[in-house]
Amino acid sequence: SQRELCPSSGATKGDIREKVWDYLEACGLAEFPRPVHHRIPNFKGSHQACCSIKELDVFNRASEIKVDPDKPLEGVRLATLQARKTLLVPTPRLRSGLFNKIVPPPGATKETLRICATSQGIKEYSVPVGLDGKARVDLVVVGSVAVSEKGWRIGKGEGYADMEYAMMVSMGAVTEDTPLITIVHDCQVVDIAEELLGDHDLTVDYILTPTRTIKTNCKRPKPRGIIWHKVSYEMLGKIPILKSLRYKEKQAGKDVTLQDEQPDLANANKPAVLNEKAMAGNTRPQASMSSAETGQQYVESDSLSLRLEGSGVITTVYVGNIPPNLRVSELKCALREFHAAPLRVNWQGAQHRAFLDYKDKATAESAVSSLKGLSLGGNTLRVELAKNQRNKG
Repeated sequence: SQRELCPSSGATKGDIREKVWDYLEACGLAEFPRPVHHRIPNFKGSHQACCSIKELDVFNRASEIKVDPDKPLEGVRLATLQARKTLLVPTPRLRSGLFNKIVPPPGATKETLRICATSQGIKEYSVPVGLDGKARVDLVVVGSVAVSEKGWRIGKGEGYADMEYAMMVSMGAVTEDTPLITIVHDCQVVDIAEELLGDHDLTVDYILTPTRTIKTNCKRPKPRGIIWHKVSYEMLGKIPILKSLRYKEKQAGKDVTLQDEQPDLANANKPAVLNEKAMAGNTRPQASMSSAETGQQYVESDSLSLRLEGSGVITTVYVGNIPPNLRVSELKCALREFHAAPLRVNWQGAQHRAFLDYKDKATAESAVSSLKGLSLGGNTLRVELAKNQRNKG
C-alpha cells in the first residue's frame, strides 16, 4: 500500500495530507471519529500499533510520558497508566496551560484506567501542570497524518504539536535527547521531500505501525525552542501560556519579535489602538532599557492614567494566587508588558492578591483577557473582575 500512496514529486504537505485521508477512507481503514479528514486519523489496528510501545526500551525506562490527546493514541495512554507512569496530555488547543496530568482515582480498576485514557477521562481525571511545574518529560508521543522512514513528519496542519514541543523546550521539560514516537497505519508511512520541512517541524525517532517498529535514526535536529518570528499575534491571543513564555524569554534577553510585528509600529503618530493591538515597543531593539528607565516610564504611564480617571466608572480586577516572593514592581512590569497597566494597584502581597483599578469595564475586561493564563514566579495567576464592582471615583 505504501507504493500506491507514494506522493508525486512536487507534492505539497497539503497534497500529501489529502492523499492519506482519502486513502484511509476509500480503503476502509478509517475508524471513528470520521471522516478522518482534517484530523490526526484514527485507523484500524491503532490499538495493536500502540501496544508495541511496551517492547521499547525508551518506554520502559521513561517515568513521565507526554502523549497527545488524539484518538489513535488511546492505547499508548492506557499502556502508560497501566505501567503506573506519569501521563501528561496537552490541554486541547493549549487554551489553558500546557499539560494536564492524568490522575486515576486510588485503586482504579482496569475499566477506570481505560476511561482515563479516553477524551472523557482526560476531562474528568486531569489536573493542570503550571508553566513552572518542573515537568521533566522522558518520552513524547505524537500523532501524525504522514511520516517518512527518515523520521520526517506531517501533522494535520495547525502546528500544535510543533508548538507544544517548542514550548516544552522553552520550559526545559525536554532536551534534544528526549525520544519522540509516532503511531500511524502502514499506509501513512510515505516518502516526504526534505524541502517540505521547516526548522519548526518536528521529527520522530520511532514509528509504530500495526505491523512494524521503525527506528528512524533521524539526524535532523528537532526545534530548539519557540521561533518567535513565526508566531502571530492571533496565536499569542489563543494560547495564553505563550504570553508567559514570551515574557520569560524576553526577561532573559532573547529576541521575541513576532511574525506580524514591525519595529516602526512604535512611531508615536500611529493610532493608539494599533499600538496596543500590536504590543508595539514590546520587542523593538531599545526595549532592553535599564530598570530605572522602565520604572520612570511606569510612573509616566500611571500619571497619564490618573488624568483619565474621571472618564468612566472605575472597574476593579482581582488578581489571586500571587507567589509569596513576588514584588509589586515585578507585577507592575508584567502588567505593562501585557498592555494592562491599571490606574492604581492595591497590593496585598501577604494575602497573595492584588486589586487593579481600570477606568471602565471595557478596559478591565480587556486586561482580564490579556492576563489570562499568565504565570509569574511559578504560579499561574487567577485573574477575574472583582466580585463587588464599585466606583472608587
